[in-house]
Amino acid sequence: MTLIKSISGIRGTIGGIAGNGLTPIDIVKFTAAYGSWVIRNTGIKKIILGRDARISGVMVNNLVTGTLQGLGIEVIDLGLSTTPTVEIAVPMEQAGGGIILTASHNPKQWNALKLLNEKGEFISDANGKEVLDMAEKADFEFASVNDLGRVKYDDSYLQKHIDAILALPLVDAELIRKAGFKVVIDCVNSTGGIFIPALLKALGVTEVFELYCAPDGEFPHNPEPLPENLTEISKVVQREKADLGIVVDPDVDRLCFVAEDGSMFGEEYTLVAVADYVLKNTPGNTVSNLSSTRALKDVTLRAGMEYHAAAVGEVNVVNQMKATNAIIGGEGNGGIIYPELHYGRDALVGIALFLTHLAKFGQSVSLLKSSYPNYHISKNKITLTPEMDIDALLVKVQEKYKNQPNSTIDGLKIEFDNEWVHLRRSNTEPIIRIYSEAENETVAEGLANKIISDIKEILKLN
Repeated sequence: MTLIKSISGIRGTIGGIAGNGLTPIDIVKFTAAYGSWVIRNTGIKKIILGRDARISGVMVNNLVTGTLQGLGIEVIDLGLSTTPTVEIAVPMEQAGGGIILTASHNPKQWNALKLLNEKGEFISDANGKEVLDMAEKADFEFASVNDLGRVKYDDSYLQKHIDAILALPLVDAELIRKAGFKVVIDCVNSTGGIFIPALLKALGVTEVFELYCAPDGEFPHNPEPLPENLTEISKVVQREKADLGIVVDPDVDRLCFVAEDGSMFGEEYTLVAVADYVLKNTPGNTVSNLSSTRALKDVTLRAGMEYHAAAVGEVNVVNQMKATNAIIGGEGNGGIIYPELHYGRDALVGIALFLTHLAKFGQSVSLLKSSYPNYHISKNKITLTPEMDIDALLVKVQEKYKNQPNSTIDGLKIEFDNEWVHLRRSNTEPIIRIYSEAENETVAEGLANKIISDIKEILKLN
């Protein structure tokens, strides 16, 4: 059983012993700490709650709701929702914060509490540490019977979210309608199965072939939108002669596309394509994290603008976007952050911007992809064991490559002419992620394998 506490929230596997998994005791403890933190920092006793369709969702939702009520907090429960929808609802409801119950791309045995501030943005690392400290010290006090919080159920935010997207100047629903796109969607049996068809209908897309849109939490395949998990939609796109496939993760903050020939557009290129469209219509800077493709930098420089890199993690990207006045940003995992709508990864706005871009482009998805710099990223990982000293390991790798340009902003990133490799501890799983990028697959894979070999040699010597 696993329990991970990071800037990505409180994430763990359901069941087991308290403190070693996401048990009811852990859920109550961390919810109580967060709710108390919201009251102390904002004075507002109102929190927005939403969840993806995981089979543990109802159980976790009940525990979180009851705990917040016990603190005297009003709960506005959006029910089955998406991470970006909850993010939008927090400021619209003038709430003190929000909780999304989702483990994002993790398999069904996982769930999590993603924690938002009063702006509807993820709480900072410093704020997160405050919450964790309060949880460990049980630094919270529950309300008396006459002061218990109430629960309000609100299912209006699906439409409010779509309306906000349709109102964006760069979203052209009429142009999308005229393009007559035929689309296949894979929503991995989570809340995307509710939200994506509704959005496509609002955008005028009438031919939609639905894969796994029943929000029952029974994921039909690994829910992370990586090529190896998308073989079925690739076949269906070709069989149905569709213009493209659209894939989201369980909480609808990651987005990737499949081209008309069944090939992967690439989750790394979701942000590249959307940023290209935004930059062609709005001058401004861009941001992505250190593990994302350099194609975004190329596209940004081509537009005469500035690109900046941030540490991995949505809150880090958002902070860098604010610091550099970026008009578009995100992460290479298919996360689009468009501040014109809100500061959060949002697959729904990504779909609307991409389809407008494609309609204006007037040609196929594969041709659109070929218009961008062609890089290949190799994504690998090493499972952590309790005895591993990750910091010491990274220092030794850095020493081995001390003559190469490197960055320690987030783990270790090493530059090799037109290639790079990035090693870092995951915020969401007990693993070291090893990402490498080059202009072809063979070189990227070779670089990754060389670093993995180095790591194994270092671990063996220890």
